[in-house]
Amino acid sequence: MSLRIATFSARQSQWFAAYVALCLALYWQPLWQLLSLSLSRDTYSHILLVPFITAGLMLMWVQPLHEEAGRSSGVGAVLIPVAALLAFLSWRYEPQLPPGVPLALSIFSLVTLIWAGVLLVYGTRAFRSLLFPLLFLLLAVPLPQSVIDRFIFWLQVGSADVTYILFRATGTPVLRQGFVFYVPQFTIEIATECSGIRSAVAVMITCLLAGYLFLRSGWSRIVLLATAVPVLVIKNGVRIVTLTLLSIYVDPGFLSGSLHREGGFLFFLIGLLLLWPVLLWLQSIEAKQKRHDGKPQGNVGGGSRISPAPILPNS
Repeated sequence: MSLRIATFSARQSQWFAAYVALCLALYWQPLWQLLSLSLSRDTYSHILLVPFITAGLMLMWVQPLHEEAGRSSGVGAVLIPVAALLAFLSWRYEPQLPPGVPLALSIFSLVTLIWAGVLLVYGTRAFRSLLFPLLFLLLAVPLPQSVIDRFIFWLQVGSADVTYILFRATGTPVLRQGFVFYVPQFTIEIATECSGIRSAVAVMITCLLAGYLFLRSGWSRIVLLATAVPVLVIKNGVRIVTLTLLSIYVDPGFLSGSLHREGGFLFFLIGLLLLWPVLLWLQSIEAKQKRHDGKPQGNVGGGSRISPAPILPNS
């Protein structure tokens, strides 16, 4: 029996691999555009890693996937025309759509086809087991630049507020006008390049993965992700103030040196260090909840239970 199951599972994987290869061949043109976009724009560089992370997460569930594989789901057949419709809209209305939207529709269509393949080949139960990796694949869909610009503006506003607070806390004389700060010897502007968008995306993706791998409940994963939002602006404000103070009191070259150009990874690590205690705290809460749920339920009111004396038969 185990040999038949293993053979059946291997055949399923072969069919799925062939299906994915066919989808990639059909979408080679939008995929090439996506690759060019990821290599040329820092805000989209994370897309290069998304397929590999998704594949790694799916491989973690190879055995459960084979065990839960069953009859194919009709939902997969429904998703195929949905994907075809998205691809048609991207092709037919490309001149009328805002920049970036046609490519996003095409890649979303490809992701939908991959979802359909999992449902058709492995079934609904396997799809539910792989829900997070399959949803994670949505991060490969490039958001239009207009959406990215709004997020960058929010990061600029938050970073500017944190920067001003830190300047005042350190006793640095400062005059603020919007995103521009006047400090001794320097005028600092929080431009779009200083918003920390690339590091922000990296932190959010790391929180998604950490929540999936190290937390069990949905609410704790949401709390971890929500905590990352203020951390994004705090760590960027720390970065701006640190570079400015080093330039004032140590060397003016810090504002244009390697720490300014390539120090994003260092402050990315600082952001992770700020989130680490939150992750540990959420794990401890889940552990307490697990122990509490595992305890046998006693009487309401906490009193001890007294069993009645057994009734002996008459001799």
